[in-house]
Amino acid sequence: MSKIPRPVLFLGLISFFNDIASEMLYPVMPIFLTQILGAPVYIVGIIEGIAEGASSFLKTVFGVWSDRIQKRKPFVFTGYLSSAIAKIIIAGASSWPVVFLGRLTDRFGKGLRTGARDALLLESASTGNRGFIFGLHRSMDSMGAVIGPLIALFLLNIFNNDIRQILYIAVIPSFIGLFFFIFIKEAKKKVVTTELKFSFSLKNLSGRLKLFIVILAIFSLGNSSDTFLILRAKDLGMSLTFVILAYTVYNFFYAAFSVPAGRFADKIGAKKVFALGLLIYSFVYISFALNGNSLFVWPLFAIYGLYIALTDGVSKALVGSYIRREEAGTAYGVMQTVVSLSTLLASVIGGFLWTAVSPSATFIFGAACSLTAFIIFKAVR
Repeated sequence: MSKIPRPVLFLGLISFFNDIASEMLYPVMPIFLTQILGAPVYIVGIIEGIAEGASSFLKTVFGVWSDRIQKRKPFVFTGYLSSAIAKIIIAGASSWPVVFLGRLTDRFGKGLRTGARDALLLESASTGNRGFIFGLHRSMDSMGAVIGPLIALFLLNIFNNDIRQILYIAVIPSFIGLFFFIFIKEAKKKVVTTELKFSFSLKNLSGRLKLFIVILAIFSLGNSSDTFLILRAKDLGMSLTFVILAYTVYNFFYAAFSVPAGRFADKIGAKKVFALGLLIYSFVYISFALNGNSLFVWPLFAIYGLYIALTDGVSKALVGSYIRREEAGTAYGVMQTVVSLSTLLASVIGGFLWTAVSPSATFIFGAACSLTAFIIFKAVR
């Protein structure tokens, strides 16, 4: 059993509670927007896409800044605090533009914390356990995503399907997570500069990292919001209760396989594990495009959880092998910026294809992007 570094443990607990809150909201958000606030499906796609893309530039800005001053904790704390405040905004929303504001606030927080948080994790890792460290963090994060929907389901029964009550209660675990920051201490590091001058060159990034980021961009262009998976399950006739449970199955498999996937990556190489994840994603999306039976939603969500366990933490471990720790904030920030911009387009394209063509078209496009990324990844490595 690998020893868990102190910062990794408490960052995991912070993510655990934040994800309980986020995932209490996430599976009911599409229904809240479309059925209670009256937003059309294409608005859901725009909200999710812009919310993800809004933090894109900030991920690089704050990643670069955290490298310059060699401090991570202030960015991570403020980022999680912003996400907690965002949940208050969403809970009180009476129209979809207010939800949009809440999502933007939430994604601002994500943009603020992402690069610095991943840099903190990398600082606690070594060459032989990068996969384990990032896999453990993703596992703790996704365990919150298992518990969150179950709490939402329990509360739906108590409050007679009153979604707004769940949105208010979801604020609580988000603020609980902030408590664990008092246990995280940063080692003093040499300060490069305290000035925020946003100037950096992609020339400083390795060729292997640039190529991998391009591959991530191609894949992410078809990786639209999971909101579409939830809406697809609902369209196939699943009740809100079963939709939430199916989404919980996805997060359970994500949590259960993240650490094994990380260890597997440390053993056989992160590249092989990541490539397998791309293939599994393609299979799931093709299956969602062709499936017309709600019973098959259950195993598809489980396999979807396996895909993300094989790619999420593993991709960060792979990036960690291409960079120096001093530039980790910048590298992870740039990576997340590119992925977020592609995700922005993916959700907008997904919403358009759903509305203008068919729900299946959204998933066929996603599978095609994933297969393209896989082919390029295998050809160039």
